[in-house]
Amino acid sequence: MDTMERKSLDQPDETRKFEGLGWADIVTVGGKAVARGHFQPGWRWSVNVKPIAGTELCEVSHLIYCLEGTMRVTMKDGSVHEVTKGDAVAVPPGHDAEVIGHDACVMVDFGEIGEYALRHL
Repeated sequence: MDTMERKSLDQPDETRKFEGLGWADIVTVGGKAVARGHFQPGWRWSVNVKPIAGTELCEVSHLIYCLEGTMRVTMKDGSVHEVTKGDAVAVPPGHDAEVIGHDACVMVDFGEIGEYALRHL
C-alpha cells in the first residue's frame, strides 16, 4: 500500500445486525476489517450471535478496545474475564460473552472480524 486510507466508523461500509440487542459497524481499511460493536444491556453472544455464526462458541479472534460499558467473557476453559472502558484486550477463539450492567457496551475490534456476525446463505 503506497497511500494512506481513511474511513469513518460513523459512515460504515456495512452494518451487521445481531439477533437483537446490537449491531456491528464495519469498515475495511488497508485491506483489513475494523468493527465498532454496539452491545445493548442483556446482549449475549450465545443468544444474539450464535444463531448467525452457527458455532457453539465464538470462534473469532478479537483485538478490542472498550469505549463504553462492561462485558464479561467466558473462555472455553471456564475462565471468566471482565472488559471495561479503557481496556485493550486480545481474546482468542473459543468464548462466550455478555454485557454486564445497565449500560450499553461499545468496542472497537481490530481482530479477525471480517466474517463476524456475517450470515452465509
